[in-house]
Amino acid sequence: MIIDAHTHIFPPSFRERREELLRRDATFGDLYASPRATLASAEELVDAMDAAGVDMAVAVGIGWTDAELARQANDYLLEATSRHPGRLLGFCAVNPAWGDAALAEVERCVRAGMKGVGELHPDTQGFQPEDEETMAALMDLATELRVPVLVHASEPVGHLYHGKGHVTPERLLRLVQGFPQATVICAHWGGGLPFYALMPEVADALANTYFDSAASPLLYDQRVFSVAAELVGAEKLLFATDFPLVKHQRLLAQVRESGLEAEAQELILGGNAARLLGITEAL
Repeated sequence: MIIDAHTHIFPPSFRERREELLRRDATFGDLYASPRATLASAEELVDAMDAAGVDMAVAVGIGWTDAELARQANDYLLEATSRHPGRLLGFCAVNPAWGDAALAEVERCVRAGMKGVGELHPDTQGFQPEDEETMAALMDLATELRVPVLVHASEPVGHLYHGKGHVTPERLLRLVQGFPQATVICAHWGGGLPFYALMPEVADALANTYFDSAASPLLYDQRVFSVAAELVGAEKLLFATDFPLVKHQRLLAQVRESGLEAEAQELILGGNAARLLGITEAL
């Protein structure tokens, strides 16, 4: 089973409202300011999965700053996953800084079938991921509900791009150290956090932390899979495209050219996500 653990879809009406959303929401404006940034629908995602032989995908939110838009996007994910059972799962978009309103929205979405929270975008959402006071209620609720929290991550070096931000490995490490019982997924290879796992205190802190490969071909060559697997274990890595930013075939090629043995590739391509999200073949 191949599971894409990080994709983005939007209500089709958001295309017509794009200029409004660019002005209205800081995160949307940061990520989709370029006319080349594509907004995909659920059907377009499923068609792409079919073409690439991908069995399931997790459609995650963006770090909305506008609570009404977040709810509209969450409602679309709930509707899309109900229309495509066994193909699509959803993660709920909230801002931890919304306090009780964020908790209520997570409760609503998870009770309705969503499998996680995120993607959080601390820079544009205006909170500090390492601020325990801000994060505690959300992280505790996610732990209670037994769902992971997906956090955007940024490399402290390398080229700039829309949405890169400043959520660097040091800040992510402080987040997971502050909430050791929570399950955290660090997007985009955690901005390189796995590379610091040679430090024993970092390795210990990553006990409940996973890393996804969203946008990987735009950041690293295929060796990142084998290097990260050696440092944190193949069982901590999740195949993820950031669709529609990266097409499935391109990311699949990276995994298959990584030099990893077949068993490790199977874990990364779907086994880990299935275990983490409670997915069975029967779905």
